[in-house]
This record gives sequence, structure tokens and C-alpha cells, in this order.
Amino acid sequence: MRFRVLGPVSLAPRTPSAAKPRALLATLLTQAGEVVPAPALIDELWGTEPPRTATTTLQVYVSQLRKVLGEGGSDERAGALLTRAPGYLLEVAEQEFDLPRFERLRTQGRTTLQERDYVHASWLLHEALALWTGPALSGIPHGVRLESAAIRLDELRMDVLEQRILADLRLGRHQELAGELLALANEHPLRESVHGHLMVALYRTGRGSDALRVYGRLRHSLVEELGVEPGPALARLHERVLRRDPALDWRPDREGGGSAGRAPHGPPSPRGDRAVGSGAPADSEGRVHAVPGPPPPVLPAATPGFVGRHGELAQGEGVLRAGPDRAPVLAVSGPAGVGKTAFALHLAHRVAGLFPDGQVFVSLRGPHGSPLTAAQAAAALLRRLVDEVPGSWLTDPEEVTDRLRRALRGRRLLIVLDDAVSEEQIRPLLPPGDTSAVIVTGRRGLPALDAAEHIALDTVRPDEAVELLMTAGGERMARDPVTAGEIARLCGYFPLALRVAAAALTARPHTTAAALAERLRDERTRLGVLREGDLDLRSSLLTGFQEAGAEQQQAFRLLSLAPGPDFAGWTAAALLGTGPVAGRESAEELVRAHLLEARTDGPLPRYRFHSLLRVLAAELRAGEPDGERTRRDAVERLGGAYLALARYADQQLVPGREWGEQEDRSDRGEREDREGRGDREGRGDRLERPASALTEGDVAAVVGTSPLRWFREEITGLVETVRQAHTAELWPLVWQLAGSAAGYFHVCAAWEDWEETHRLALDAALRAGDLAALATVRYSLGDLAWQRRDADRAMAYYTAAQHAFGLAGDRIGAARCRIGAADILLGRGRPGAAARRYGRALALCSAGGDLRGGVAALNGLALVNLQLGREETAAAQLAQCRGSAERLGDRRWTEYLRRTTVRLTTPTPHAVEVQPGIWLIAAAPHSAPA
Repeated sequence: MRFRVLGPVSLAPRTPSAAKPRALLATLLTQAGEVVPAPALIDELWGTEPPRTATTTLQVYVSQLRKVLGEGGSDERAGALLTRAPGYLLEVAEQEFDLPRFERLRTQGRTTLQERDYVHASWLLHEALALWTGPALSGIPHGVRLESAAIRLDELRMDVLEQRILADLRLGRHQELAGELLALANEHPLRESVHGHLMVALYRTGRGSDALRVYGRLRHSLVEELGVEPGPALARLHERVLRRDPALDWRPDREGGGSAGRAPHGPPSPRGDRAVGSGAPADSEGRVHAVPGPPPPVLPAATPGFVGRHGELAQGEGVLRAGPDRAPVLAVSGPAGVGKTAFALHLAHRVAGLFPDGQVFVSLRGPHGSPLTAAQAAAALLRRLVDEVPGSWLTDPEEVTDRLRRALRGRRLLIVLDDAVSEEQIRPLLPPGDTSAVIVTGRRGLPALDAAEHIALDTVRPDEAVELLMTAGGERMARDPVTAGEIARLCGYFPLALRVAAAALTARPHTTAAALAERLRDERTRLGVLREGDLDLRSSLLTGFQEAGAEQQQAFRLLSLAPGPDFAGWTAAALLGTGPVAGRESAEELVRAHLLEARTDGPLPRYRFHSLLRVLAAELRAGEPDGERTRRDAVERLGGAYLALARYADQQLVPGREWGEQEDRSDRGEREDREGRGDREGRGDRLERPASALTEGDVAAVVGTSPLRWFREEITGLVETVRQAHTAELWPLVWQLAGSAAGYFHVCAAWEDWEETHRLALDAALRAGDLAALATVRYSLGDLAWQRRDADRAMAYYTAAQHAFGLAGDRIGAARCRIGAADILLGRGRPGAAARRYGRALALCSAGGDLRGGVAALNGLALVNLQLGREETAAAQLAQCRGSAERLGDRRWTEYLRRTTVRLTTPTPHAVEVQPGIWLIAAAPHSAPA
């Protein structure tokens, strides 16, 4: 072994001599194969008061460690320390590292022990323990992470030791075990399981009185130190020793095979040959008869501190209490980390009394997290129910299913099947008849499971999340309920995330809830913070992702770019580069896999990520080899879709606002011939249709008949897409998107979004050196300043935009700027100067076919005449203006002009509406032009 943590931390051929580099090595080894954030490493090495040079010093230690790792030879797989944002990743080959080998032997030993192959189990567990050379992670200073890891590893070693002792007891090695167990009992004076094994070993070597004394000493210690009596299992064992129960005697033919000799020094024979020479009789079908088994095992303990879910628990209890006409099946689904297993166990304990023949819990995943096949799952359930164990692995699924049905028939059991992946995996496990009940948990909803009732779990309520944190997080969390609320929000109200956060605080007695909240605020490291001991939120969330297909995984990564709190099916299609139908189906697949959520309170579903799943998707996307290019392409596709939709909605909301849209193809061609190609190129980026997979029919269907509703629903996403396009340096897309929403900003006075998007658009136009785009953005910023009553700034923008439009040869753009400047002059009480600009603009708009510009200019002239007391002239101009607005199809302007005409007979002396919804306050009348 080159890397060792099961004892003093060491690295072959040379271990770093300084303590902190060794601690760094140990921290990276305990999380080998995972990125450890640099802040977490700094916390581990220096605690809560790191030096100012901590980051630099950490980099020095990493460099030193890389040098030592390089001395190990040419095999790069043996150990590579890589820089991976936001920290470092140590890659270690399993055959070179004692910890993964120990974990593998431990898992194999436990599984083999459950199969009652005691010879093989004893050998595997002996091999696992032989890897230990002392207390875990010894010889280095421990921070919080290393201390937690050391405690966990030492506890695992003790667990493996007890399993090996149990296997040796089954093999009759009582004499050898007595001395070892006496030493262990002395070392662990309050560990009941060790004392129970010692009592059995002593009793079976003819030392029953010593076994009773062991119990007496343990009882005295428990009562004196903890104020509790020994547990029920140990008390029953004591009672059996007192009455010399014959069932306590060891019989080779009853204990599952094996020799009472020494522990094996090499691997045993394959388990298929176990009956040969084992002392366990086999029948003609090759089956080994095992000791009569206990009743079906009881459920695992319920998760402590369970809160909330009152409605779901009541629903589940109602299903499980169903009448005798059917066997209840309850399918509990939800995303990883939402607490499905905890819910199922809590519910099962509540109704356990209804099932007198016992309650059985079966995990439907193997030791490494892979799903069991239906036959493997049936065999796992069968082993918990029957007294007869097959002598070799049963490979015939039909035989396994038949055995299981016979074992279930006539018994009233509650069966909890945890972490199912499909209906096919579950169906062979369902009990025949109507006496038993089943609870199934899984990320997918299993809709095709016949006659099942379904409960879909979501996150807990905010108040329940805070209650869970305060229950599990101890006094420091309870003292700061405001911060607990923030932590709950940052954890997305996910039960697993909440429990990890509480554990993280409990494991660090020197820190506070506020400090934990501070660490959780950074999305880049949040999942790394939510890991404590064997509770790892990232691993839990990754399981659901890894079970998805390749296309779903790519969709999961790309859809994390969706802007806004939620998004529509067309957004998914744009990001994925598909049509609308395929995009919606991809989103629905992720919903079924609980990697995405659906909101159905509108005419069409909208989708959203849970906050923690979005963080995971962003991490995975950032880790792709060509992630930046993929991101840029997706943003460009999304921007193209937003642009097509926003332009369509803008044309419905404010017809003719984009003056380029009013020219038909023939008119445009004539103007290009007349004015030259350069003028057309000057407006090309602004008028160019976006690249989008959406057809005209798709666009019309998405926007519908309410463009204002569409803008209100999508404006948050559109603004975020402007930001993303600017970050990706997609300059034309930035100003095109900003301009496409300018009409909505104007109508709704959405000043903050208007300013932000157009500041980015102005920067994009300057970077690209696009004169026409620069003019258009400055013109829109002039409108914004005018709405905000900042006349000086508005005039500066209009003047600069008019000059740029003139250089670009855009007469209509220049005319629109003249109208804006005239509006300011009118507001300043200079109707004569305003009239001259309105008149020139009206001539340009009429010549260029700009109907909307003509409406605005003619309206301005009417206001001038109204201000000068020429009501008849103003009325005639308003009537002409209203006719143009009706031809344009603009209901807002048509209604405004109707209101203004009515007000001619009832004037408001101190205010006048100068445009739809925009009022000029205290406009002083003049009898002569300025």
C-alpha cells in the first residue's frame, strides 16, 4: 500500500515530515476522487483564525505534496494532485490505498455474513482488519473534518471487528475468542454487543458463571454511569444463561457450516462448494439446512427528529389501513434528499402494530449503489423470511419468485422496499393475497404499478425546515432562529441538506450558525459544505443524475442556463437546440426523473430547478471539457428564440415601434437601390431576423393574443439573457434583445430593467463599433431619461443619437430623435422650437412611410397648437392622428387620442397627457411662440 490512513498517515516511499502537509495529505485522501474546496482545506489546517497568508501557504503545501507524490514512480494513476475549481482533487488508484480496499472487504464480508457463509465472511473480515496499523489518521493534528473522519473510521473498524467475531462464533472458535473479547470488553466497558459476544463465548467454553459476572459488571457500569439498564437483547441472553438454555449450545450442523478450527489463512472454497466437509447436511437438491431463523427482522430505527409531513402521513396511514379486499401498495416518490426513506420508516413505525407477523425492510440497491435486478431483490427479501437458504446462488428468477410467494402466503407483513428504480423490479416482490402491505420508495413515481396509491414528496415547509434545524442543530442553532431561517432557505428546504447542515454545526463546537450561513451563501462551494461524515448531499443528488440517460444528462446540464425562476417549454427547446415538442418532452423526462420540477398553474406547464439541483447542474456543466463553448452556443440559441418572440410581442403591443418593420420587401428594395448599400448595412444588425428554431407559427402560438402577459411572464428571463449574452460577448444579440423589450419598458415604466439592459447594450455597441446600434440604444436611453423627467440627460441622448443616425443614413431614426427633443422643448414651455422639430420630423416620417413616427409628430403639433390656444387646429390634427393610429392597429394610442379630443372641451389647467399614460404637469400656456 502506498497510501495509508488506517493507522498513522503515511505515503510511500516518503511521508512529508511537517505536520500540516501531512494533514493536507490526510484531508485529500479521506475525500480522494472528489474536489475539496480550498476554503475547506484552510478551515481544516488553521481552524477559524487562519493567517492572512493562508491561501499562499496552502499553495506551497500543495506544491510540496506534488513533489513528494512524484517520487512514487512513473505510474500516474498511483496519485495525482490536480487543481479543480474551487479547490484540489487527489486521484488515487484503489490498489495503492488502504481505505478503499478496507471498504470493499468490509462490504463483501457483511454481505457474505448475511448469506450465512461464515468461513468466507471470517476470512474477508480478517483481511479487512489486517489493513489497520493503529488508530485511524493518527500522527497528525486534526481539524474538524479529520476528527470526524477518524471517529467514523474507528467506528467502522469496530463494526467490522464485531462482524468477524460473530462469524467466528458461528464457526465455533469460542476458546480463541474468549481472551480477545475479554480485552475488548475492558477497552469498551459500556458496549453491550461486545459483552454479549463475550458472554456467549464464555458460556460455550463451560464458563457460565463468568458469563453471568460479565453481565453483572456491565449492568453496574450502565446504571452507575448512565442511569440505564442493559438493553432487551442482552437481558434475554442473561436470562437464557441463567436457565442454561440448550439453544445456546453450539452445534456444527446448525451454524451454517465451517470448522471450529483456526481462522483461515487464505480464501475459502467458493461458496457453491460450501456443503462439502462443512458438517452441514445437504438434501438431494443441494440445499443446505440452516438454523431455524428468527421472525422477520424489525424495521430499522426511525430517523430521529422527524418533523412535518402531517398530511402525507395521514394519507399513507389511510392507505395501509385499507380493508381486507386488497393488499395495500403505497408508492412514495420524490427527488434525492427529500426524505423518502425517513418518511417511509416513520410511517411504517406508526402502523407496525397492524402487522403482527413482522415488518421487513429491504434496500433495492447493492453495496456500490447499483440497482438490484428483480431476481436479486426477490432473493434479498426471501433471505429475511425463510429458514432454508439455498446452497448456491439461485439463478432462476421464476424459482426465486415462487419461493418468495410461498413464504409470503398467509402472513400479515409490512414490507418496505427502499429505492426502487422501476415497476419491473417491484412486481415479483408484491405479496399474493390481501393480508400484507407494501411501501415502495423511489425517485420515479412508478405510475404503471398496478393498484398502487401514490404520494409525491416535495421539500418541507419553511417553518418545518427551521424546526428540523433547531431540533438537530443543538442550542447554537436554536439561539439564532433568523439565521436558521436563512440556512433553511440556502438548503432549499431539502431534509437531507438540512440534516447535513445541522450535523456540520454540531461537529464544529467552535463555530456559529451565522458562520455556517456565510459558508453556504457561495453557490460554488455550497454542495461541498453540505457534507459531513457519511452524509453527502452531492453524492445523493448525483445518484439521480447518473441514472438518467446520456440525453437527459446533457439536458439537465444545459437547462441550468435557463434564466429566471422558471421557464417554458420553448426555452428548453432553444437551449437544447430542438423543436418545441422535443424540448417539452425533454423537460418532462427530467420531471419524471425528479431532476426538474413542473409548475402547472397556467395554461401551459412551466419548469424550474430546485436551487440545489441547479447548483449541481452548473457544477457538472462547468466540468465539461468544452463547457464554455457549449454555454455560449446555448445562450446564443436562447437569445435567438427570445428575440423572435419579443419582436413579435412588441409588434402586437406597440405596432410600428421598430420602424424597419414597416417597410415591405419591395419598398425596402427600392430604398436600398435609391440610397445605396451602405445605408442598409448601417441598419443590418438592428433589423436582421434572429436565428431561431421557432417557426412563425410557433412564435404566434407562444405569445398568443396577450403580448403584455407574455412580456410580464418572461421579462425576468429576457433581462437575464441580456446579461448572459453580454458575458458571452455576443454583442449584436445584446443590443437586439434590449431593443426588443424597449416598447414593454416604455409602456410599463420598467425603468430599472430598461436602464440595466440598455447600459449593457450601449457597452456592446461601443465594443462592436456599430454606429447604427449605438444610435438606437442612445435614442431609447433618451426616452427613458424623458420618462424619468431628466430633461437634460434626455436631450443629450437624443442629440447624440440624431447625429449617429445621420452618419448611418437613417432618416427615420433621426426623425424619431427630433420628436423626442421636441417633446422636451414643449415641456420646457418652448412651443415654437418644438413645432419646428415636430414639423421636420413629420415630413421625414411621411416620406419614409413611418406611420408611428408620423402619429407621434402630429400629436406633438396638436399639443403645441393646444398650448397656443388653437383648439380647432389641434382638434383637426388629433382627428387625423387618431385615424393613423387606427390604421396602425395601436389601441393604446387610439384610446389616448380619443381621451385627448374629449379633453379639448374640458381642459385640465395644470396637467396634460402628452402620450399614452404620460402626463406633463404644470405646463404654462403661451399666447405667442417662443
